[in-house]
Amino acid sequence: LRLALRARLWPFPSAMSGPAFRVKVCVRQVHGPLVVSPCEGKPDEVHRGSRFEGEGVDLDGIAYGFMASQALFTALEIGLFDRIQEAGSSGASMEELKAACRVDAPRLQTLVTALVALRCLRRDAASARYVNAPEVAKFMVESSDAYYGDYLKHQIGKLFYHRMGRLGEAIQTGTAPDYASLFADPAVAESYTKAQHNGSLATARQLLRKVDLTTASRLLDVGGGSGAFSMVAARKVPGLTATVLDFPEVCRTGRTLLLQEAEDVQRRVEFSDLDATVPCWPVQDEAFEVVLMSYLSESVPEEALLGLYENARKALKPGGRLIVHSFMVDDTLDGPALGALWSLSHVPVNPRGLGLSPREVSSRMAAAGFTNTAVVEMIRGMTKVVVGHRL
Repeated sequence: LRLALRARLWPFPSAMSGPAFRVKVCVRQVHGPLVVSPCEGKPDEVHRGSRFEGEGVDLDGIAYGFMASQALFTALEIGLFDRIQEAGSSGASMEELKAACRVDAPRLQTLVTALVALRCLRRDAASARYVNAPEVAKFMVESSDAYYGDYLKHQIGKLFYHRMGRLGEAIQTGTAPDYASLFADPAVAESYTKAQHNGSLATARQLLRKVDLTTASRLLDVGGGSGAFSMVAARKVPGLTATVLDFPEVCRTGRTLLLQEAEDVQRRVEFSDLDATVPCWPVQDEAFEVVLMSYLSESVPEEALLGLYENARKALKPGGRLIVHSFMVDDTLDGPALGALWSLSHVPVNPRGLGLSPREVSSRMAAAGFTNTAVVEMIRGMTKVVVGHRL
């Protein structure tokens, strides 16, 4: 273990008013006493492992990351980014923000300062006014077409964040509430599904650019949540009909969201209540050209995966395709970090689940009777698509 430390060395103990010399030393634990030696690198470059590059670990960034995420979620909750954007190019002063956010207290300044330090906001030193960083203006302001703040605010901040607090228990005991019990609560199902919807619409558009569905006439969207993927497919592929299978309360919210679509899309997308892990699905055999499973394989127990893919094969016509889109790590099992962390985030609700990689998915597809599997990178560093073909 090597720890970079800062130290002040005085020339003599009595010369406390004299000059101070700042040096950097390393403490190395070996099979005996601690060894102190000069470190390579520039002075003040490293402090407690928080700025190591290459093979180093940002321990402070990992340990204190929850503070930054809560700062972001809170800014979204109080509409801070929206109020700053509404102020125009000149930005907003702290007094204006206190009035607009209805928080007339020093704690708002503390939050804003943290967001400046995190580079979410920019502060003009001369005018003491604040503007949003370009990325915040694009993705965290509700009036933007690329906005996905609701997803972070409601799904990540309200659900995933608190569930991750039970990760240790889930790892040690293998017990946790599952998705079926979670979504049995109408309020939870509605909040989760609506928060997921906006983000899923953008992901669905990306999927259709990566995987050609123009020859499909019937799509089965298993665990399809809000129906976002089916709605986008119906918009893009003339004549395509889609059936979304999911928990009853999720389907109820999906049907409400479907009313926002054009009448033609509404006619071609339907919802059917289902727990995808049950042996029989309420669909005809060999009725679909495409079966889609997005974010489903990481949400069911590992022992249910083969049956899931076998049911997909039954539903597909000969030559049909199973498309699995999920959080995945590389087959080398060393990252990427976001794919690994998203897989980990499912443990508190699916402790018997499998951390996915293309090899794990492909091998189970093959066991279920699929061939010619192909892997496509989807959301960079986070999700992948595995496509299998039924003979």
